Amino acid sequence: MTATAPTFLDVDGSRIAVRHTSGATPGIVWLGGYKSDMLGTKAEMLADWTAREGRAFLRHDYSGHGESGGAFVDGTISKWLSQSLAVFRHFTKGNQILVGSSIGAWIALRMVQELRKAGDTNVVGLVLLAPAPDFTSELVEPVLTKAQKRDLAEKGFFAEPSDYSTEAYIYTRALIEDGRDNRVMTGPIDTHCPVHILQGLADPDVPSSHALRLVGLLPADDVTLSLIPDGDHRLSRPQDLDMLVRAVGDIARRGK
Repeated sequence: MTATAPTFLDVDGSRIAVRHTSGATPGIVWLGGYKSDMLGTKAEMLADWTAREGRAFLRHDYSGHGESGGAFVDGTISKWLSQSLAVFRHFTKGNQILVGSSIGAWIALRMVQELRKAGDTNVVGLVLLAPAPDFTSELVEPVLTKAQKRDLAEKGFFAEPSDYSTEAYIYTRALIEDGRDNRVMTGPIDTHCPVHILQGLADPDVPSSHALRLVGLLPADDVTLSLIPDGDHRLSRPQDLDMLVRAVGDIARRGK
């Protein structure tokens, strides 16, 4: 699929790139991962699938990602959450399913919380891939080295080599401190909608124990966990993509 040019929405001074196609509801809203963009394999697969289904599809790049403006190092969960909520409110109509990958799953869970506070009940399902809610406090902070702590204190960031990019991942003090304010795994999480989690057991970045802990915080009668024995963090192989489409399609049928 050849993606059309994005439209742009100004959110608190950041120029956010958005692609949106209208169609049947529930629509699908894609929320990408850390340092990823909306033209990745999983997002493009969902774009193809929703086009065949005649279903609405919405995706955007967070600031500092892909085609959006802003610097990556200025990003925080709160900032990317605010942008995601603004895009959701501006472009969607009717029932929606949030599909979040890695930190996109964290943002999806926070979106549901904020939308429910505002009386918006249009999220009728969540599909979470390799979910990384609270990853800064749960997965990054506990294993910081002395050198990384020193860099955070003195430079305000530390850099780590990435298996997914030639550029290093940057973790800023602002991102870590803001992450503490956006934790969701501090108690029961009531999403008020069904949740399907896809988790690879060969994921080197987000251990399956993290997904299992998340499942334990969700209502038992509304959550499905699919463990993929040889699945990695990306979950972008053909068989992973097929499972993603099946999970989204199942919740879409339930969310009519």
